[in-house]
Amino acid sequence: MDFTIEKMEPADWPQVSTIYSAGIKTGIATFQRDVPSWKEWDQSHLNSCRFIARFNDVILGWAALSPTSSRCVYAGVAEVSIYIDPEYKHQGIGTKLLKNLIQQSEKEGFWSLQAGIIKENTHSRELHQKCEFRELGFRERLGQMSNEKWHDVVLMERRSKAVG
Repeated sequence: MDFTIEKMEPADWPQVSTIYSAGIKTGIATFQRDVPSWKEWDQSHLNSCRFIARFNDVILGWAALSPTSSRCVYAGVAEVSIYIDPEYKHQGIGTKLLKNLIQQSEKEGFWSLQAGIIKENTHSRELHQKCEFRELGFRERLGQMSNEKWHDVVLMERRSKAVG
């Protein structure tokens, strides 16, 4: 499939939020129970490094960075979020999106990208490993889903070879 990677715009939110909702419904993509409003999502993610994969008028997936801390010493550290529409998984979209996010994050001065991935989400862990993230360890029983099942979260990190 031939698709483009573009900067995410506020007008993309309806499709982006639908993809986010599908991720929530898997029960292994996030501890978030509901899709936030655009305003809430916008305020919790960095203005730079927000991307979508688009084919014609259809958004196939999205990736964005969130700050890990408000302290200035962590200005070059961010947390990755990436979601792919279930209809378009396993077509290289996630790899292309994440590689683009990494490249752009380095241009913005980020030296460390982090991801906290629910242990059962093996596809996301494999995607991150493919893009040079390494597993640091895990946090046991970190969060609970609506079914009251506790989940471990695998901590992954990618250190830039170009920045820092």
